[in-house]
Amino acid sequence: MNKIVLAYSGGLDTSYCLKYLIKQGFEVHTVLVNTGGFSEEELTAVEKRAYELGSAQHTNLDIIEKYYEKAIKYLIYGNVLKNNTYPLSVSAERVFQALEVIKYAKSIDAKSIAHGSTGAGNDQIRFDLIFKTIAPEIEIITPIRDLKLSRQEEVAFLQQNGVNYSWEKAQYSINKGIWGTSVGGKETLTSHLPLPEEAYPSQLQKETPEKVVLEFKNGELISVNGKQNTSAQNIIKLENLANAFAIGRDIHVGDTIIGIKGRVGFEAAAPLIIIKAHHLLEKHVLSKWQQYWKEQLGNWYGMLFHEGQFLDPIMRNIETFLTDTQTTVNGKVTVTLKPYHFSLDGIESENDLMNTQFGQYGEMNNAWSADDAKGFIKILGNAQMIYSQVNELSYD
Repeated sequence: MNKIVLAYSGGLDTSYCLKYLIKQGFEVHTVLVNTGGFSEEELTAVEKRAYELGSAQHTNLDIIEKYYEKAIKYLIYGNVLKNNTYPLSVSAERVFQALEVIKYAKSIDAKSIAHGSTGAGNDQIRFDLIFKTIAPEIEIITPIRDLKLSRQEEVAFLQQNGVNYSWEKAQYSINKGIWGTSVGGKETLTSHLPLPEEAYPSQLQKETPEKVVLEFKNGELISVNGKQNTSAQNIIKLENLANAFAIGRDIHVGDTIIGIKGRVGFEAAAPLIIIKAHHLLEKHVLSKWQQYWKEQLGNWYGMLFHEGQFLDPIMRNIETFLTDTQTTVNGKVTVTLKPYHFSLDGIESENDLMNTQFGQYGEMNNAWSADDAKGFIKILGNAQMIYSQVNELSYD
């Protein structure tokens, strides 16, 4: 029997693929790559479900710490928000899920690999690019893409084959990971409808504002409210604190890799708070040109990552640059959590360049004289003054 590995999440698409591939005569080995979106109870339930559907062997792979070290860390360094909105919640994790799935497929000598992507989104490209780069000899099978199936057709197929799958449950596609949760539904297929409150996994539980203190060292989150842990665990802790306020909800609109516009809802409380807090700290401790070039390269890094180009060597070059900029990004940022939003209160850092011994903006100067300022202004304006006079510009 032909052995095939299926990237499995327990959701509608991968459940359909599992049942379909078995009916096609494959020996299906299912792999769930946990990037922080599953509790132990959920992992156990997914494994049980996989065996009930006919999986020959199911494996759960925990890569949370690796995912942080290889990806999330640089997304924080670069303050990466796609279109100034989306923290690459699913974009980044798909790449690492693909890397682990193909590694597993090679370890059991599988000749084929499968995933549940459609032909109209980005994930198909992220998966296939990684698979073809690392193991071009392994066949890629994508039933939903190849058969052009709708969600209704998937549900009907499962029900016809003795699998109880609720259409109500299938209306929203939810992908949860340590770096955020995406939410897709009928509303995101339009340009004008918001997602309903109940579509978001985290509901409002707290309304009284709370302060939280985030401490960074060399750009990494080392503690939350004074308690140190790994950065990945600190992200999880902050997410648990912040999603009680239903923080981090938004809808991202962007250009897909295949050229069409796409719309997806998401909630990402911890990622948005961390990126904004990290960025505020950087504004205090980095030079003007460090900030400028970080923004350029951070945007490029996020775009290439989003489009599945993670294995391109330029990504390692940008990571080296981003890492080098973080040596002075040290200090504490105080954040106030509120219902549906948050505010940044301020920072404390030994590397703070807003240092009163040199001067206070709009108040007084300690490091230069009035004549120094007048001379600086005169020289600074020379170029535009000469151009204006030579060309007799009046600027009316």
